[in-house]
Amino acid sequence: MTPITRELTMNRYMPITGHDCNIPSLLIDTQAPIDVLHDAAAYRIRAVTQLLENLSVSDEAPKGTVVLQELSLVCSILLRDGCDLMDVTTRRMQEQVLQ
Repeated sequence: MTPITRELTMNRYMPITGHDCNIPSLLIDTQAPIDVLHDAAAYRIRAVTQLLENLSVSDEAPKGTVVLQELSLVCSILLRDGCDLMDVTTRRMQEQVLQ
């Protein structure tokens, strides 16, 4: 095993980073097929994109600090999950290139 390969080796299950707790309960299966990981990431990122696009053209945008904080939280959770999934996908693709 080369030093580069050793750095890319991942545990089978990786906790998502958006949920801060001592005992992780939401995990990514790093050995899932790459297309499944990519689809899961794309789904989350598209959901946030569609929500934000709809809000930007809506005549009745949500008002109030609490509503905006809740919307921001939902968007950040979905985007963080998507980024975590894309990170695993990238690492897996790099592993394939090195083999």
